[in-house]
This record gives sequence, C-alpha cells and structure tokens, in this order.
Amino acid sequence: MLKRFFLLLSFVSCLFHIVMAGGERLTNGGFSPETNPFTPKASLVRYWNKQIQNQSLPGSAFLLSKASPLTAVASATFAKLASQNSLPDRLPDFCSAANLFCFPDLGPTLEKHSNDVKFSVYDQRNFTNYGTTRPGGADSFEKYSQNGNVVTDSFRRYSRDAAGHDDSFKGYADNSNVVDENFNSYGRSATGGSGEFKTYQSGDNNPTSRFTAYSDDGNGRAQTFKTYTHEGNAGPGQSFTSYGKNGNGAPNELSSYGVSSNVIGSEFSNYGQNANSANDTFKGYGGDGNVPRNNFKSYGASGNAAVDTFLNYRDKANVGDDTFSSYAKNSNSEKVDFVNYGKSFNPGSESFTGYGKGAEGNKIDFKTYTKNSTFKDYAKTGVGFARYNQSKLRDGKKVNKWVEPGKFFRESMLKEGTLIWMPDIKDKMPKRSFLPRSIVSKLPFSTSKITEIKRVFHARDNSTMEGIIANAVTECERSPTVGETKRCVGSAEDMIDFATSVLGRSVVVRTTESVAGSKQKVMIGNVKGINGGKVTKSVSCHQSLYPYLLYYCHSVPKVRVYEADLLDPKSKAKINHGIAICHMDTSAWGASHGAFVSLGSKPGQIEVCHWIFENDMNWAIAD
Repeated sequence: MLKRFFLLLSFVSCLFHIVMAGGERLTNGGFSPETNPFTPKASLVRYWNKQIQNQSLPGSAFLLSKASPLTAVASATFAKLASQNSLPDRLPDFCSAANLFCFPDLGPTLEKHSNDVKFSVYDQRNFTNYGTTRPGGADSFEKYSQNGNVVTDSFRRYSRDAAGHDDSFKGYADNSNVVDENFNSYGRSATGGSGEFKTYQSGDNNPTSRFTAYSDDGNGRAQTFKTYTHEGNAGPGQSFTSYGKNGNGAPNELSSYGVSSNVIGSEFSNYGQNANSANDTFKGYGGDGNVPRNNFKSYGASGNAAVDTFLNYRDKANVGDDTFSSYAKNSNSEKVDFVNYGKSFNPGSESFTGYGKGAEGNKIDFKTYTKNSTFKDYAKTGVGFARYNQSKLRDGKKVNKWVEPGKFFRESMLKEGTLIWMPDIKDKMPKRSFLPRSIVSKLPFSTSKITEIKRVFHARDNSTMEGIIANAVTECERSPTVGETKRCVGSAEDMIDFATSVLGRSVVVRTTESVAGSKQKVMIGNVKGINGGKVTKSVSCHQSLYPYLLYYCHSVPKVRVYEADLLDPKSKAKINHGIAICHMDTSAWGASHGAFVSLGSKPGQIEVCHWIFENDMNWAIAD
C-alpha cells in the first residue's frame, strides 16, 4: 500500500513546464515532494498533464495560481455539504477557506455614545439605533471605508428622533471596490440638525447605496450630498426610497451627484411625498456621465408648496435615460424648474408620465430639453416648454472620454518602435479562486435557480449580491453572437475542456505579464505573431463578477494574436510583455461599439485590436 502511495506521489510530481507570457519558467507544477496529491491544485496538475497533448508546450503559471486553495479534507467536506444543499450553513467558513467573494453577515452594533464621536479609518460595521433620540452634538465619519475591497456598511435608525444632531460623512467609501451601503430610517422624525455627505463613494467600482425612509417625517433637517458617486464605475446604482416623505421645511441639495460616472443608475421613489414646503436642488446631477440612468417615481407627489430645481442635469452626458412617473402629482403650488436639462452630447431619452397631473397652482418650466423627451398624461396647464434642444454629437473628444484611451487600436500600431497609449489593464475585481469541479458541479447556476443561488450565498432581496448574481448568470445564458462559441466556467478544469474542445489539445494559454505601463505611453518592442501571424481562431477568457472565480470564455473567428515587448519610451528598457488580439471581422458588431466611437469607423470597415488585461487570458493553437 505504501509503495502505491509513493508511486502516485511520484506521478503527481512529474516534470512539466509552465511558462508565462514573458518566459518565466515553473517546474514540477510548483509542488514540493511533501505536497498532498489529493488537493484541488494537485488534481489540476494531473488534469493538465492528461488533457494537454504535448507536455513540452508552455502553459500559464497564473492559471495554476487560480486553483482552489482548499485542502484535500476541506474540499471533500464542502463538496459533501454542497451535495446535501447545506453550504449556506457554513458559508463564512466556505468563503474564507475557498478564497471567495462574499459580503459579511454584519451583526448589529448596539453601543451608545453620549458624546460627539469622530469615526476615522473605520469600516465594516452595522450601526443600529445609533444616535437615536440624541439631543444636539455631532458625529463625523472621515475616510470611512476608504480604499477598501468588498465594503459593506449598514446604518439603521441612525439619528432617529434626534434634535439638532449633525452628521457628517467625508471621504466615505472613496476609491473602494464593490461597495454596499444601507441607510434605513436615517434621520427619521429628526428635528433640526443636518446630514452632510461629501465625496461619498467617489471613484468607486460597482458602488451601491440605499437610502430607505431617509429623513422621513423630519422637521427642518437639511441634507446635503456633494460630489456623491463622483467618477464611479458601473454601479447597480443609488436608491432613495421614501426620502423626505412627510417632511416639513426640509431643504435637500444634491450637488455634483454622479458626475463623470460610468453607467450609474439612481432611483428616487416617493421622494418628498406629502412634504410641506420642501426645497430640493439638483446641481450638476449626472453631468458628463456615460449612460446614466435615473428613475423618479411619485417624486413630490401630494406635496405642498414645494420647490424643486434641476440645474445642469445630465449636462454633457453620453446618452442616458431618465424616467419621471407621477412627478408632483396631486401637489399644491408645486414649483419645478429644469434648467439645461439633458444637454447630452449623444441624445438620451426622457419619459414624463402623469407629470403634474391633478396638481393645483403648480408651475413647471423646461428650458433646453431634448428631442427624445416624451410627455404622457401630464398637466395641461402650468407647464412651460422653452427652447427645444436638438441635441447631437458636437465634440467627439468629449464623448471619447468614455472609451478609455488605448483600449482599442489598429493592427498597424503593433510595430516595433511605435509609441502607443496603454489603457488601465489592472484587474479591479475582488481576488477570488476557482472552485474544484467536485464542488462547482453541485452548485445551482441558471436564471431559473436564482433563488437557490441567493440562498447559498446569503444574498438578500434587492441586495447588491442579488444583482451581481443575476447579472452574471444572465450574461452567461445570453445567446452567442454570429460566429461566437461561448461558455462560462467556474473551474480550471472546465476552462481547459472548453479551450481544447474549440482548439484541440495542442494549445497554449497566455496573459499579459503585468500591469506595468498602464495609463501611460509605452513603446512597442519586439513583436511576434502567434501562428505565424496568420488569421486563426482563439479562445479569450474574461472575468465575471461572481462569488467564486468565474470566466466568460468565448471564441470568435478570424483573429490574429500577437505578443509584444513593451518598453519605457525614454530608457527603452523592457517593462512588460503584452498579449494583444486583433478582430479582423467586425461586421457583426454594433455601430455604437466603443471601438468605433474611439477609432471613428463602422462595423466591418476596420479591424479592431485590444490588449489582454490582467487576470484575463487567451488560448491559441500551439505553433
């Protein structure tokens, strides 16, 4: 028996070579003789050796680094729990041991503070009943949850029924990755005082905030949002539900909200409903953004003598969609002024349904609205329309800011000595690992099983995690484009199977060596065309945001793949080794694709090239 064990161990440790794009060599699969041969990583080594035809061919060291870190015992334990549908009971342990992306289950923080408190460099907490019924004083959150990865905070009944209590959030959750913030019953029934948010969620990737019953029944309490979600990227959005409802004389100001953000959505439901003398101002809201989406439902409905002002709303934005449903409906003496509304470089759309219907003494002015505006069942009196804005693309450079410089380029740029702008190729997703096939095969993964997936990963209804799960699964089930072959994979073995099914077993996997040179000009050094530079087929795999490491792998016909040294323009020293793929047939691409916006052409008229970003990869037939 002992002899058999050593024979197996010897087989596992057999020599095979893994070489990165830059030529770094790793032998023996990175294992010492003491390595347990039954771990998921050891299993992946054996699978690679079995499936890849010629062991002398290079592979990718970083593919092996994505293997599950689970021990043999842990892997078997969690696989058994998955088969019994019992993983949710051990989710924190599972997420930690398997290196997954999971939001923590925050317990309530019931501590009370009678004095003023300054929270600095503090995060991942659930504040419940904090500051409730507190008279006067101030709490300050500075640099809270900054530069974090997977940030989640919850404020429940914060400053509820307080009198003259000031709250200040400065530099809150800035420059963080995958942010989930919840404010429930914040400042509800409070009298006086103020809540101030400055540089809130600025520069975040996938930010989400929910303000529920925020400042409801408040009396004279002022709320200010300045540079909120500034330069954010692709968040599910910001949600204001029942904000300022039944409030009395409460001024709210949102300045520079969502400015220069990329695909950010906001929803305002029952905002200012039944309020008395509310005063809301939106300045620079959604300006200079890329495809912002805003939804106002029953905003200011049944209010009395409210004043709402939208200044430079969605100004200079690219496309964008806004919906106003039952806005100021059944209100009394409502005054709404839209100034420079929707002056987009590329026209978006605005829909006003039941706008001002049933209102008395209202005055609504539109100045410079767009050609894509639709008004259904709105008040026939008291509404003024001035200067219909025929918005059109006026400044290509302005719009091109949303196509990052260098993200797309022509094949002719891949010549030695050429100076080229390198985009930011840094991986901005949470660090995760593959799951072993023995586990991932037992987990639900389909749109018909979203409820089961949510249960496994403790995703609440309408939570950030629910949106992440739904988006990933939906994209994976999307029908392939013309000529595309696709598959989402959650294990390294599944990725190997897909790549070899398309390309055969004699394959090479490559990735760009590092992120060096990102967001700056680099010089192209030595260039090599894969497969002799011939038009061929390859498999590219891109990360999807999901609890475990999930790749969207697809193959499209008619591509050329290149590897190139990237040099410092001044010293000419090599700083990186990049992998680029050029799509020779773009006829099936959409006319609004960022490549055509950036390069100024149309589908089928040009080839389009791009780099393989950090932690993405390209598989090709071996030379």
